[in-house]
Amino acid sequence: MARRGLSGALLAGLWINAAVDRPAGASNRTRWQQGAFPVASFSGYTSHFGLRVRSGGWSEPHYGLDIAAPMGSGIHSWWGGVVTDVIHDGACGVGLVIRSGAYEHIYCHLAGSGSGGIYRSGPVQLRSGQAVRTGQLIGHVGMSGRTTGPHLHWGIRHQGRWRDPALILRAMAESRRRSQAAQAAR
Repeated sequence: MARRGLSGALLAGLWINAAVDRPAGASNRTRWQQGAFPVASFSGYTSHFGLRVRSGGWSEPHYGLDIAAPMGSGIHSWWGGVVTDVIHDGACGVGLVIRSGAYEHIYCHLAGSGSGGIYRSGPVQLRSGQAVRTGQLIGHVGMSGRTTGPHLHWGIRHQGRWRDPALILRAMAESRRRSQAAQAAR
């Protein structure tokens, strides 16, 4: 059992190293520390990536990470990119899709409104085709769509395939730890 867990961790690490587009000018060691955590007021994780059991006992794939936060908390762009879609549907609710190279990051259950390719929430107004910076305020936590409490559903697709956002967060944290250790050693 431990061997299989180690193999899974090793494969996850290989995916992170092999499948990531490096931002221009960033070294392998620093590429991940440039990302921003998407929620300003983190309360915890409420649902993981992968199969999950719904209240009726049936399983369904969950293509993201649910991050609980107080209603109205700021949501920040994980990486700089371009808004490619403003969503308003029954599942995601009000949401955004941002493209960053081979990555698309999806933000669902937002407060505010989305229609005609424009998203509005308080001082935030974004439209399809608009560029956003890493860490830029792009919305607020809400309860739109299929949800039972305020949270951000954060999904990531790399080259069209859904990826586990927790692996991205781990890579970001590890990159920052290594950078801090290297600076302390100088």
